[in-house]
Amino acid sequence: MLTHPTLDQLQALGLHGMAKAFTDMEAQGEGKALAHGEWLALLLEREVSMRHDKRLAARLRYAKLRQQACVEDVDYKASRGLDRSQFRKLAEGQWIEEHTNLLILGPAGVGKSWLASALGHKACRDNRSVLYQRVPKLFAELALARGDGRHPRLLRMLGRVDLLILDDWGLEPLDAAARHDILEILDDRYGRRSTIVTSQLPVERWHQLIGDPTYADAVLDRLVHNANRLELTGESLRRSRALPNQKS
Repeated sequence: MLTHPTLDQLQALGLHGMAKAFTDMEAQGEGKALAHGEWLALLLEREVSMRHDKRLAARLRYAKLRQQACVEDVDYKASRGLDRSQFRKLAEGQWIEEHTNLLILGPAGVGKSWLASALGHKACRDNRSVLYQRVPKLFAELALARGDGRHPRLLRMLGRVDLLILDDWGLEPLDAAARHDILEILDDRYGRRSTIVTSQLPVERWHQLIGDPTYADAVLDRLVHNANRLELTGESLRRSRALPNQKS
């Protein structure tokens, strides 16, 4: 039998999915009932499936999404004003293809971070690079990066992902360094990449949050004017959550 030499050759070529399928078929005797074309097609299908799963796992590790969330699990019955047709259209990802942004606005606890993570997860499944960042932590990390030489590299990383998720925008006013950093990030991404921003603050208060009028105009011009909006309402879902894994 050529079982071992064949497996060695498949492993040497990095065809681990085909090798696993070959082993399973030999062990179960499935290959004997298949024509050569069917046998090869099954091996190739397993290889493609394994490579897809590995790429997805790598994208999800890189994304560091805040919550494990899927668009298929969204609860549209929750009283928060989420439009089913609008969200499903967003999940299709055409807005990411068009390099526009998304603002998810509403009070605490209505599922803004969960919905952003679900859209990030779907983007990973669609073979797009995603990165989640909580805004207060991001600005602190950028401030530290200025002192150890990582600042330019960190800005490049934030600029090149297909979808950047900026969660909890507006918890505290921006200082001069944060104003400069957010403008650099958004300017690099404008018209080239897409950004999701979640915030408890209405957009009308963002100008005051940013502080400097010149920076505020520039930031809002790059972030808001080409953005879709999900404006949520209602009480915190956490208060009515009976099960820890309840859908959001």
